[in-house]
Amino acid sequence: MKTTQKVRKILSCYESDNPGTKANLARILMQGRLGGSGKLVILPVDQGFEHGPARSFAPNPAAYDPHYHFELAIEAGLSAYAAPLGMIEAGADTFAGQIPTILKVNSSNSLARLKDQAITASVNDALRLGCSAIGFTIYPGSDYAFEMMEEIREMAEEAKAAGLAVVIWSYPRGDAISKDGETAMDICAYAAHMAALLGAHIIKVKPPTAFLEQGEAKKVYEKEKIDIATMAARIRHVVQSCFNGKRIVVFSGGAAKGLDGLYDEVRGIRDGGGNGSIIGRNTFQRPREEALKMLDTLIRIYQGKE
Repeated sequence: MKTTQKVRKILSCYESDNPGTKANLARILMQGRLGGSGKLVILPVDQGFEHGPARSFAPNPAAYDPHYHFELAIEAGLSAYAAPLGMIEAGADTFAGQIPTILKVNSSNSLARLKDQAITASVNDALRLGCSAIGFTIYPGSDYAFEMMEEIREMAEEAKAAGLAVVIWSYPRGDAISKDGETAMDICAYAAHMAALLGAHIIKVKPPTAFLEQGEAKKVYEKEKIDIATMAARIRHVVQSCFNGKRIVVFSGGAAKGLDGLYDEVRGIRDGGGNGSIIGRNTFQRPREEALKMLDTLIRIYQGKE
């Protein structure tokens, strides 16, 4: 596998990592139609755990089959496929070596009221299944945030020692954060920075709005005249918060939305210097051909062709 100068520059920012971890990062960065560009589009399919099978897959019944998601990610030329243990196990042999996989090692569900996630897989599972990385969600602002941070510190140490990369989903939520605050500019940047401080190689956050949640933070944003007027400006600030662009940061697609809104959001991510998108429901809840067409447009946007 050859690497590009762009990918080698990204890898050079991870100064403490061993060759195994860097090789797995390189596999993700060199995969698919965006391979070598420093941009990523990843398919995550953990929504069955989070929201239930009908809410996740009934709009496109073919998506009940785990093989469907492997095939979709491969055919679309995506960078990686992320899913919980059972989904990865269900296609691990058939699709071995065809696309880098990210094992989601903790999960929540909509039947529980706690703003927490259970450990549902291990580093050994990731190694057994040939995964390139583990994925882990933290909820900054939750009453369980500190426990989640301690869990990923321990799992990340084990993963890195085994040569795996670490992806952290950093989703603020909790009684002290309003619903608007979950995607507020100051909160998203804070959440991304926390993930970087916890040692993530790839950081996943939601695209931020121009809303500012914290009074003390708002004073700083206004005093320092931090530009948050456009999506591109807000993305640029999140990237800056991830060690001034020295960590890979990708942005979720969120709830299903119209294509024009999604494409405009992705252009903002591209123009703001974000590394890409990790889009689940907006992909697999559409019919296959429609999803492939959408993903083709997303890739073309990141290539600067749309």
